[in-house]
Amino acid sequence: MLYDLNIAWSPATTQEKLLQTLTAASSLGYSTVALNHSLELPVQATPTSPFPTLPTSSSTKLPHVLHRATFPLTDPSAPNYRLPALASVYDMLAVRPTTAEAFQNACLTLDVPIISLDMTQHYSFHFRPKPCMAAVSRGVRFEVCYAQLLNADARGRTTFIANVTSLFRATRGRGILLSSEARSALGLRGPADVVNLLGVWGLPGDKGMEGLRSLPRSVVVNEGIKRNGFRGIVDIVRTADEPAKGGAEDSGQDTGTDGGASTPGGNKQKRKPGQQEAGQQLSKRQAKKMRLANRTTAASADKA
Repeated sequence: MLYDLNIAWSPATTQEKLLQTLTAASSLGYSTVALNHSLELPVQATPTSPFPTLPTSSSTKLPHVLHRATFPLTDPSAPNYRLPALASVYDMLAVRPTTAEAFQNACLTLDVPIISLDMTQHYSFHFRPKPCMAAVSRGVRFEVCYAQLLNADARGRTTFIANVTSLFRATRGRGILLSSEARSALGLRGPADVVNLLGVWGLPGDKGMEGLRSLPRSVVVNEGIKRNGFRGIVDIVRTADEPAKGGAEDSGQDTGTDGGASTPGGNKQKRKPGQQEAGQQLSKRQAKKMRLANRTTAASADKA
């Protein structure tokens, strides 16, 4: 399964244009996509989902659509940017840091699954291995959007290549999530073209396919468990049915008498002093008291 977790969407996007983009993504083999809404600060106290309802048509095959929000990160001291309120509305969240302090905060402490970077902009900081690998070890993914290269001018393409090469060197190709950020169907490319394009600047082919398959899938699954599972850890898929009680217990099994318990073959076994008739295990203290009582009874019988 192929994933594209960043298809640009805004309230100005028409439904016809959106359907064309989703149809093109499905024809290229992408089974799951995410519509990305870029937020502006400050975030509303009670955010609502702005995405339109897509029509269901049997003639047009559309991929599975998720909803995502990306907000700029400039001040790391801001109080969490209303992350719980946004998480209840969107399927996943991403940040786009613009300063060195914000980038370090996103790598080390911020609870977001995706760090999305505009590679066509010149940053005043370098992508150093220590914070980048710390983010990868925490499960955070760095998103590289190839449509930025297609829509940029000559200077923007040069900056994109320099930033991508530096990021691949800092992360050693690990934790790289590949997306399109396409605003129309013309910005989409096939998975083989994307992997070959980024392989020119240092991303291995196997890491590139992971950025289109296993890494985005892990983000989707983990974010789904956080929102639908028990305390963000356990996801209950289906509960087991209680077995029917009936003739299986009454047919053909002898329970035995006089302190004996029958086995499936019909042989009686002597019950241990640490067991009750109902099959419940006694505590060590109760078993010790029973043994002492048996010894006292046997000793009194011998004296008599």
